[in-house]
Amino acid sequence: MPSHELASLRSLPHPPSSRSSSRSELEQLPLPPVDQGKGAWLMLAACCVIQLPVWGYSLVSGIFQEYFATHKDLQGSKGGLAMVGTTSTGILYLLSPVTFTLLTRHPHLQKYCAPVGLVLTVGGSLLSSFATTVWQLIATQGVICGLGNGLVFSPTTLYLDQWFIRRKGLAYGIMWAAKSISGVALPFVASACLDSFGARTTLRAWTVITLLTILAALPFVKPRIPPSPSTTPQPLNLAFLKLVTFWMLQLGNIIQGFGYFLPSAYLPSYSTTAAGLSATTGTLLLALFNATSVAGGIVLGALCDRFAVFNIMLLSSVGSGLSVLLFWGLSTSASSASYPHAAIALLTLFSITYGFFAGGFSSTWSGVLTQVKREMPSLETGLVFGLLAGGRGIGSVASGPLSSALMQQGSLAGKESGGIGYTTDYGALILFTGVTAILGGWGWIWRYSSGCLSR
Repeated sequence: MPSHELASLRSLPHPPSSRSSSRSELEQLPLPPVDQGKGAWLMLAACCVIQLPVWGYSLVSGIFQEYFATHKDLQGSKGGLAMVGTTSTGILYLLSPVTFTLLTRHPHLQKYCAPVGLVLTVGGSLLSSFATTVWQLIATQGVICGLGNGLVFSPTTLYLDQWFIRRKGLAYGIMWAAKSISGVALPFVASACLDSFGARTTLRAWTVITLLTILAALPFVKPRIPPSPSTTPQPLNLAFLKLVTFWMLQLGNIIQGFGYFLPSAYLPSYSTTAAGLSATTGTLLLALFNATSVAGGIVLGALCDRFAVFNIMLLSSVGSGLSVLLFWGLSTSASSASYPHAAIALLTLFSITYGFFAGGFSSTWSGVLTQVKREMPSLETGLVFGLLAGGRGIGSVASGPLSSALMQQGSLAGKESGGIGYTTDYGALILFTGVTAILGGWGWIWRYSSGCLSR
């Protein structure tokens, strides 16, 4: 046979005779572009939609907490109501290191994760509408929904990490902003529904919304890199755990998480019981906090694509910490009648500034991924994201019992000494929130101090 004919035969595609050959052909298919294109933006849009059912209850947990505290829907002691929202978000965050590692090591499980999470989330939400005690509400809305939300959140975020590389900060910023957008309208809707229909009907309506939104988003939740059909565990590169940079940034992330959730949980009750404002004002303040978190998430995320993450974390931490210590801490209480409009003015400033700076802190995680990957190019960034979420979860879970202890501590100086936030029953909680917020910038402090010592 002539050599040119033999070469032609060799160039012809061969029929797939085995699983390995078909796998080889699959790997040779061109991948969709990153940071652009229909697939990337549809994936980001689906991630944004999923933020509503995943984080929705935690965003209005303060509204439900105030309602259950003043109504007779639940029997027995109501001292653990603050643990419902913090348990749900805490489990969601703490589950992330496990699910991100499992899905990275066993990619064939990715397609099952979100559907299982949907069943748990919908089931837990429905069961919570039949709760008659606080512990039942914690078990259903806190534990079961937390597990389900974590299983929905993990694969979608893992896929998003594949679709965006150079614009990762912007993508994560938009995703977290979508969470905050949900928190703008939800406080009003939840408050109106609770007043008109009660807790049971409101929770059942929330169950339907959860089911429909997740079902609408799931068809667009797809990986950019097709997962391997093999059940053989994929090797994991955990060498980044030896990097001091990772642990210093993680430490600031954990510390910030201890106090981050407290304002959204206690701001509605503080505005009514301590500041003497109406329940509607408390709802407006919570919505304003979530609204400014939208801008904060996008701006801080985009800044992480251009500047060192240490500086952006410091900006977020100092800005949020000062807003707590100055605006919330110095807001006048109901016992101070000298400036009747001072309370609402300072609490409005607090909601705006804290929402922007603290609400955008999670968007700095993209900068952490970039910084750590710069030091270790072979890094699996999805694993780092899972550990960062787990670090935030430590703070979320701990903030429930911590907040109860801080509320028992109460005033820092005595209510007769000035009538400001620090002299109310929320005084210790306010101080703790402000200090932990500032210490969230620990990574910058470590980098600056280590740089000075090395000179």
